[in-house]
Amino acid sequence: MKRLIVKLSALLLLIAGTNTAFSQTDTINVVTTAVPFLRISPDARAGGMGDLGMATSADANSGFYNLAKTPFATNNVSFGLTYTPWLKDLGLNDVYLLALGGYYKLDELQAVSGGIRYFSLGNIQFTDQNGTDFGEGRPREFGIDFGYSRKLSDRIGLGIALRYINSNLAGGQTINGTNYKAGNAVAGDLSFFYTGLRENGSGWNFGAAITNLGSKIGYTNDATQKDYIPTNLGFGTMYTAVVDENNKISFGVDAHKLLVPTPPKFTGDISTDSAAIADYRNKGVVGSWFS
Repeated sequence: MKRLIVKLSALLLLIAGTNTAFSQTDTINVVTTAVPFLRISPDARAGGMGDLGMATSADANSGFYNLAKTPFATNNVSFGLTYTPWLKDLGLNDVYLLALGGYYKLDELQAVSGGIRYFSLGNIQFTDQNGTDFGEGRPREFGIDFGYSRKLSDRIGLGIALRYINSNLAGGQTINGTNYKAGNAVAGDLSFFYTGLRENGSGWNFGAAITNLGSKIGYTNDATQKDYIPTNLGFGTMYTAVVDENNKISFGVDAHKLLVPTPPKFTGDISTDSAAIADYRNKGVVGSWFS
């Protein structure tokens, strides 16, 4: 029962997307988005460094953070596979994040990259508030990435990526008269990288990226109920000091800002709240980045 409750809670948080309710006394307005798995660090290296990825050295998973780093990689080709159990301490053995990333350098100036992220919520028994059984399901989400990056000089690189997103949380279910389906979206990334490393490997790196620039995602046929995906603006820097020929130490920091609208705070007045919700929902994709 405990495992079921935890899974259902996680599912409700995901499917709710931006449908967040606030009481009149709330002072904190939490910004939420659909497909939050796109903001989870999928590899062990970044996860072990506090989710740093904007300005770290290039590796197989660079496409998940800053694609522009890839042409500066020392290897011509690299692939990485990461499996991350999710909420395992709560006794959940079928919830996980699986990620596969890699790149191939076409020459010294350019590279192509690809990546897949798959997030599974395991088996879930669907019921309504009265306990009516609606059968079992396997909520899951995935994203597929393809990217191209190029050096503009020995110090500067740019990258661009295209992403397909599929989110199937309750596809085929009918809840309170609403038919749910898998959501689909298309997004892209734009990234920048500057390296100031000297020949001995010491110096500064800087990186910036706008990720998940794309369409809204919907789980029903109601076009007014689509949710925002986690468009994000990120900056980062890292300094590397060489201790000796076998050792070095790095210090880095990343800063991120979600480019999605903040949900309205409810006042208790039906007409005012309805207008605020409509304004929030009706923001266009481009307009939402600046709201």
